[in-house]
Amino acid sequence: MPELYYSKAVNEALDEELARDPAVVLIGEDIGLYGGAFGVTKGLFAKYGPERIWETPISENSFTGLAVGAAMLGVRPVVEIMFMDFIALALDQLLNSAGKLHYMYGGQVKVPMVLRTPGGAKGGYGPSHSQMLSNLLVGIPGLKVIAPSTAAQAKGILKSAIRDPNPVIVIENKRLYPQKGEVPDDDDFTLPLDRAVVASPGTDLSLFCYSSMTPVCVAVKNAFLQTGVNIEVVDLVSLQPLDTETLFASLRKTGRAVIVEEACLTGGVGAELSALFAEHCLDSLDAPIVRVAAKDVPIPSSLALEKLVLPQPEDIITAVKENLAY
Repeated sequence: MPELYYSKAVNEALDEELARDPAVVLIGEDIGLYGGAFGVTKGLFAKYGPERIWETPISENSFTGLAVGAAMLGVRPVVEIMFMDFIALALDQLLNSAGKLHYMYGGQVKVPMVLRTPGGAKGGYGPSHSQMLSNLLVGIPGLKVIAPSTAAQAKGILKSAIRDPNPVIVIENKRLYPQKGEVPDDDDFTLPLDRAVVASPGTDLSLFCYSSMTPVCVAVKNAFLQTGVNIEVVDLVSLQPLDTETLFASLRKTGRAVIVEEACLTGGVGAELSALFAEHCLDSLDAPIVRVAAKDVPIPSSLALEKLVLPQPEDIITAVKENLAY
């Protein structure tokens, strides 16, 4: 099985779906000749031209609205928001149009669009280019929200999202783009949009995570193996809907939960998951649920200060030790 960079896996998914379905178009800033801010769309403009690769002005609200309207008319737009921080400019289109129109018109219209965007910090990008804003998207009815953590997920999930009849937000991650992983060499390779994945099975404690925190949690699990502690790492993958069947099964097996995310602590995916565990799995808990997340402050440009704000491996290790000691 070939290994691909995460960014190349996204590129292959876009290329294959553009070739497969003439209704697929790409929409966004600098995605044509320049190939995207992180090179993800490199080569696609030369192959498919301006009829399929629509370069836009710096107007996220407008071109996301354009995508919603085009999707209602049978186009399958894939929108790129250059940095996830800019998704706030498009929230009205997502909140009041993309996720609602199918319901408002009694199922007479569908909005088969994808919005993909890189979230998270990359090291020194500062407060307006480093945020993981998953907390802004979960809780918006009608949207599916996915956060792939591996190259295989990045490709298989994006292809499924493009084929889905509903609006799907795919959260990529800037720190994952240069990471490699095995990806099936199959033009029809897809993955489900609503399933969590046990990234590494274990018995003593469950680490729940997503996006860039998944490889970090796997590394923490491997470090604990040397001490005789076997941690289960569960990659959420789908943030909305949550795969509660898989998540609850892991917690009921281990009796302990540490939830890790790059987004801010307050009001995020981790908070929702913690509430669900308390509501449905309370009798299975051997220790209080612990959450590890970014601090509730803007992300600094200073690399040293950024590390103090974002969750580090040491923070996860401390949380695991405290949970196991309870």
